[in-house]
Amino acid sequence: MATTTNITTTYAGEFAGKYISAALLSANTIDKGGIEVMPNIKYKSTMKKVATDANVIKNASCDFDATATVTLTERLLQPEEFQVNLQFCKQDFQSDWEAVQMGISAFDNLPPQFSDFIIGHVAGLVAEKTEQNIWEGVNANAGEFDGLVTLALADADVIDAPNHAAVTAANVVAQLGEIVDSIPSSLYGKEDLHIYISQNIARAYVRALGGFAATNSGVDAKSHMWYGDGALSFDGVKLFVANGLADDTAMAAQKSNLYFGTGLLNDMNEVKVLDMADLDGSQNVRVVMRYTSGVNYGIGSDIVLYHA
Repeated sequence: MATTTNITTTYAGEFAGKYISAALLSANTIDKGGIEVMPNIKYKSTMKKVATDANVIKNASCDFDATATVTLTERLLQPEEFQVNLQFCKQDFQSDWEAVQMGISAFDNLPPQFSDFIIGHVAGLVAEKTEQNIWEGVNANAGEFDGLVTLALADADVIDAPNHAAVTAANVVAQLGEIVDSIPSSLYGKEDLHIYISQNIARAYVRALGGFAATNSGVDAKSHMWYGDGALSFDGVKLFVANGLADDTAMAAQKSNLYFGTGLLNDMNEVKVLDMADLDGSQNVRVVMRYTSGVNYGIGSDIVLYHA
């Protein structure tokens, strides 16, 4: 009589990189290109900052006379390690419509389609949590790293937009104006400058453009308009809807000044679906995912934060 073999479905090595990539890069801010991605960080990456004083240029002479003072500082991007551990019982799927795919043997294998589904489901949860962490994460909380807002709140160099208030369609233009007015002149007009806004600010602004704010009558006096997924801008600055931002929160910054780091392709990343029958005789299946991620920015004085 042939031996019945339970197959362990394993997504490791090459496939791990693909599944982790799908999970992390599906985060809204990353997926839509709102942040610089630094992959393959094995431990940490050092970002050098160069600053000079106002004496770079002076009157010409025949001699070489050093001008200005150059100051080198650095910020570290050190992705943290995270994991997902889930366990399912195969018996829960015996009466399922997929039961036929499990075979007639008493030694059931996890339905292949369910294996794919559960990995996709877990990847979606990782992407959602990663998006939240990018902006509002707090390292002291389990499963989180310090997000960009958390880092900016602790940085005296970051510019705080004045007169923070809950945003509505009636005041959204004034509040976005506070942010734009706080942007340094050296940044205004830069190609990759964005105001990253929360969903409630985006909804209020779209409504204001449609004529429902007290001082607006809509584009071309057409009253309410729905922009779908179209691009929005304010005073010449592109708006980026970051799903991970908390309500009434925004940040003006260059994309090139914001960094997401991960060990995407290194050996710290793995995704596995393990049938435990051969190991402990149980009917359990375990899902294991390990990955690294973290964020930081380069120059705090080039960021404007709109936060209470």
